[in-house]
This record gives sequence, structure tokens and C-alpha cells, in this order.
Amino acid sequence: MDIDILKVSSKSLPTSVAGAIAGFVQEEGSVEIQAVGAGAANQAIKSVAIARTYLEPAGIDLVCVPEFANIVIDDEERTAIKLIVEPR
Repeated sequence: MDIDILKVSSKSLPTSVAGAIAGFVQEEGSVEIQAVGAGAANQAIKSVAIARTYLEPAGIDLVCVPEFANIVIDDEERTAIKLIVEPR
């Protein structure tokens, strides 16, 4: 089974991304977040922190594992931050 990927930009709303993270973790068990650039990485990290508060009443705590990923955007290879988010 492939892990679902959420792509986050600098314009992404952290509360919306956090809701998606919480949903994927509850339904699928984990989710991968990809962010290219400092602004996008900032929004992604804030989203994980908010998702932790969303899942806290259900007794679920999150851990995220950061990695680098090479992705292609408009036929150009870029380096992204990849966060694997799953229950602790």
C-alpha cells in the first residue's frame, strides 16, 4: 500500500493541512507531507503541531520523521523536505 502524500506550499493554511493530517492518520495510519522552500516547510511543521492538538482527545500522539526528497516540478529537479507523520 502506498502512503498518501500531502503537498504543502507557503500559502497553505496550517489548520486545513492539520485537519487533513489528522484524517489520514486516523483512516490510513500515516501520511507523507512534501514541502519545497522555507515558507512551505514552515507551514508543514505548524500543521503537524496543530494536528497533534486535534488528535490529542482521541489519545493519539504524532511523531514525524524528516527526510530529503528529490522531486520534479515543471521538468526541473528540486529538493523537498519530506515529513512522514504517524502515531507514536
